[in-house]
Amino acid sequence: MAEGVFAETGSTIGSSDGIDRDALARADRLFALYPAVALAVLLPVGAATPLFPVEVGVAAFAFGTLAVGMAHGAVDHLVPLRAAFGVSLRRSIIAVSVVYAVLGGAVVAAFFLAPVAAFVGFIALTWLHWGQGDVAALVVAGVDHLRTPAERALTLVVRGGLPMGVPLIAHPGEYRLVAEWIVGLFVADASGAVDPVFTPEIRVAVGVLMATATLLSFVLGVLRVRGGADRRGWLRDVGETLLLWAWFLLAAPVFAIGVYFALWHALRHVGRLVLLDDAAAAALSDGDTRGALRRFARDAAPLTLGGFLVVAGVALAVPYGVAAPGDLLAVSLVAIAAMTLPHVAVVAWLDGRQGVWQP
Repeated sequence: MAEGVFAETGSTIGSSDGIDRDALARADRLFALYPAVALAVLLPVGAATPLFPVEVGVAAFAFGTLAVGMAHGAVDHLVPLRAAFGVSLRRSIIAVSVVYAVLGGAVVAAFFLAPVAAFVGFIALTWLHWGQGDVAALVVAGVDHLRTPAERALTLVVRGGLPMGVPLIAHPGEYRLVAEWIVGLFVADASGAVDPVFTPEIRVAVGVLMATATLLSFVLGVLRVRGGADRRGWLRDVGETLLLWAWFLLAAPVFAIGVYFALWHALRHVGRLVLLDDAAAAALSDGDTRGALRRFARDAAPLTLGGFLVVAGVALAVPYGVAAPGDLLAVSLVAIAAMTLPHVAVVAWLDGRQGVWQP
């Protein structure tokens, strides 16, 4: 399956040989497997975080965003150039810039006009995107039990719902607090505004959805393994899913999502982008991990800075200002929401080019 994923890209792994297996194996190990082990090691720390003030989670989120979170989408302007033949650097930059300006501007406008609906939309969008990222990581790694678009869509629901839905089930108080911080940037009575979103019925519905989708995905995987699919790929999928269930059930939401964003989602996407860059993929294949990362850091640096300028712009524009650590987190999340929608569009285009959703 992995060979098919890269069959039409312009990168080294789209060569006539099918795939640069050394680069793919190293990328999977460095950007997916090792971070998953690190998250497992951090489970006891995560389990203790509900005992600490939420500001600890805010600090972890800020550090993760500074370290790698903001950078993981900062190479979007080069994705068309590297993933499709015949696209010039100029066309690549212009196309992605227009997507970011139009979609990002629409998200910011939505928060000013209907902040509660925009918050719910951001949660739904992030659920989609983080599921999208994990499906791509599994498919690129070559698991073969997710053979149909429907099976991958189910995995998307599960994987995206783990960071977005499970904290609502396990830690609704802190989840609501973050919602109030975000909505409070735009309205005076944030608590009353978010009341309809945090009802017991919604928590129960999310819990039933997540439990049912997870169990169904496991059962379908068992059936695929019995039909000849690789058992190791399915065990990896199950192991990662159970690890994420434990992480988001035990850890306080802000801390859990901050660590996950940097250590899991962002790093997996960075690995995917490194494989798109011929020179970086070649360096990775030769064991020059630092060289591959230097190339990525160089490419991502300008727009990473641009992302922080977006955060500053939102902070200056919100009606009720920024006066506390929670407000700073809220402003960062609004800015991230504005960048997430166009980022999702670019990643969806890349998924299409690489055949992530093809049977």
